[in-house]
Amino acid sequence: MAQVQQGGTPINLSSSGVVSPVSGTMIGFYVNSTSSGTIVIRNGKLSSSDAVGGTITPSTGFNCYPGEFPNGCYATLANNIDVTFFFAAG
Repeated sequence: MAQVQQGGTPINLSSSGVVSPVSGTMIGFYVNSTSSGTIVIRNGKLSSSDAVGGTITPSTGFNCYPGEFPNGCYATLANNIDVTFFFAAG
């Protein structure tokens, strides 16, 4: 059986912003620190892009979030949170 490894570019955000302006695959995200912080992940590179799911209230650590983002990816962050997304463009 072959091993498969996924890797992606780390993008660190501590406020809302673009994870990727181009299409690609999200592998997941690592919450470096948070105090009641929340995340809304959006399919597109704008804050007005459609949300992929609901509001996430994560704890610190790695969170697997595999998904295809054909229009790029934007993360709306609220409260106090520092998160690193892993995104493979293309």
